[in-house]
Amino acid sequence: MNKVSIIVPVYRAEKFIAATVNSVLEQTYDNFELLIIDDDSPDRSIEICQQFQDSRIKIFRQQNRGLSGARNTGIRHAQGEYLAFLDPDDLWLPEKLEKHVQHLNSSPDVGISFSRSAFIDEDGKSLGIYQMPRLKNIDPHHVICRNPIGNGSAGVFRKEVFAAIKYQDNIHGYVEDFYFDENFRVSQDVECWLRIVFQTSWQIEGIPEALTLYRVNSQGISSSLQNKLDSVEMILEKTRSYAPKFVAKWENPVKAYYLRYVARRAVSARDGSKAVELFHRAIATHWRILLEEPRRTILTGGAAYLLSFLPQSIYQQVEALALKQTGTNQRRQILQEQSS
Repeated sequence: MNKVSIIVPVYRAEKFIAATVNSVLEQTYDNFELLIIDDDSPDRSIEICQQFQDSRIKIFRQQNRGLSGARNTGIRHAQGEYLAFLDPDDLWLPEKLEKHVQHLNSSPDVGISFSRSAFIDEDGKSLGIYQMPRLKNIDPHHVICRNPIGNGSAGVFRKEVFAAIKYQDNIHGYVEDFYFDENFRVSQDVECWLRIVFQTSWQIEGIPEALTLYRVNSQGISSSLQNKLDSVEMILEKTRSYAPKFVAKWENPVKAYYLRYVARRAVSARDGSKAVELFHRAIATHWRILLEEPRRTILTGGAAYLLSFLPQSIYQQVEALALKQTGTNQRRQILQEQSS
């Protein structure tokens, strides 16, 4: 049996960490180690982790280095042939590891196996909607425009994937191996996945089941909008250093897709005027987004306009109906793809 190293960065997660650890311990595939990286968390998170009595759990402490730094520490200590990351507020369904190990074992060219994700709220209640990314034939522009893996808790990786993108640097006073770029505090996943696609021959492939429960945190959405836009500039600048032709072709489309994404986030934050502004900027930057993904683009613009013009109570009713219908359609698609 292939051993899986599960890396959980922990910082200010005392509200959620017990449920996250339990979702790992309840996996049907039990040949794993759980590496909890204490990123200098100031709350009771690690105290809670220490209450679990399981020999597969290992706790590592470090000065705060952010999500990328915690994941790098976990990779350096990992003993498994496969690696998985789980953010401390997300959850896994019990069969997640089992299905990804089966997928990787049966697909020798696949280096990253990921699942779809179901959205839950801060209390763990299902929101009834899913991340529905592209599952196969994933190229660099898919990664940077839409991040099909979806979130940091969805993928399971061959360890060789990270060995292939490893680089050394001295940013903490000594030379270390790096995998995630610790200069990125936002969109570090996309930056890393993009290097994997460009610098290795490993394929990225998804399975249709929603095996990850991705927690939507309503706190700090507004303040994160500009950070997200700044991050795309950083990603493009770094990618330009090793794939200049790709950036020359895709720079404007990438910016438009990010602007559309941030417009949706502004809708979630109930900032209608900001959402409309961002949507207009997306269309002005790359109007072909209307042709490339008409449904998603029109829905984003429609939501932004409705939020701006409708009374809040009426908008909430319209939104609830739209989300209910979306969830129904997504569940139908997932069931159809699983059966096929």
